[in-house]
Amino acid sequence: MRALLCGVGLAVLFAFTLGQTYAQGASGRDSTGLPGDQFSLQGALEMFKQAGSPEEFEKLLNTEGNHVNNLDLNGDGDVDYVRVVGKRDKDVHIFVLQVPVSEKESQDIAVVELEKTGSENAVLQIVGDEDVFGEQVIVEPDGGGEDEEEAEVENDDEGKGPYAPEAFSARFMSPRIVVNVWMWPCVRFVYAPAYAVWVSPWRWHVYPAWWHPWRPLAWHAFHPFRARYHTGFVVVRTHRVVHAHRIYRPARVSSVTVRTRHRDSVNQYRVTKKTTVRTRGGATKAKTTRTTTKVTRKRR
Repeated sequence: MRALLCGVGLAVLFAFTLGQTYAQGASGRDSTGLPGDQFSLQGALEMFKQAGSPEEFEKLLNTEGNHVNNLDLNGDGDVDYVRVVGKRDKDVHIFVLQVPVSEKESQDIAVVELEKTGSENAVLQIVGDEDVFGEQVIVEPDGGGEDEEEAEVENDDEGKGPYAPEAFSARFMSPRIVVNVWMWPCVRFVYAPAYAVWVSPWRWHVYPAWWHPWRPLAWHAFHPFRARYHTGFVVVRTHRVVHAHRIYRPARVSSVTVRTRHRDSVNQYRVTKKTTVRTRGGATKAKTTRTTTKVTRKRR
């Protein structure tokens, strides 16, 4: 009897340990180890959607309870302040999300790119910076369908291309629907005749009176908040806001301190990341670079 009880006890202990290990693994299953894990691009777009102006957008990004920003790029133990720097060229706007990491250096986190495409039409994307996310990550409002330029699918371990049902479904995927964001309050605000381009007045150690830094959350605590913003937004691989992106690239700001501090994790991510891209017609052409397999769409 004692042996039986002992065996049951060991079984319960093993099950509990296994459950704990699984829970820990599950909580970190989306973690890349990059600084971008600590910032929600989807959450930033949700804040832009809610904001009435770029100034309010900046405040929402830096409000602790919104759980969009959990960055500590310089490792001082406090969450960084994200400033918003606007730039305009006729009907094109960019809003750079930037962190002052020292008195002399800043690092771009992402850029919101906005273009007016008609009298009451506008398109918008946010692009995460490659120094923060390991690569450019493009997020947009989810209108349904598939990205017309490229669409990610899972690849097998042998690098032999997509699983057959995935390749088959690629032949029939519907084009992605691009969401018109004209009715978003902030969009209407920046296209008003009296709008003056917003450039955040705040800088290193000069912050608004309402803001006070807080300790960043651990990944397992921040991830559930980050995940809740995924509904309504989607990661794509196509730059739709082309003119805005061309305006932004020469103005991009990168910090040597941030690149040096996160070099190992960024390089490891770029080496080990596996993606396979399917084509609209189902035809695929695999190109392997080290552990990366990519299938490129032939444009028509």
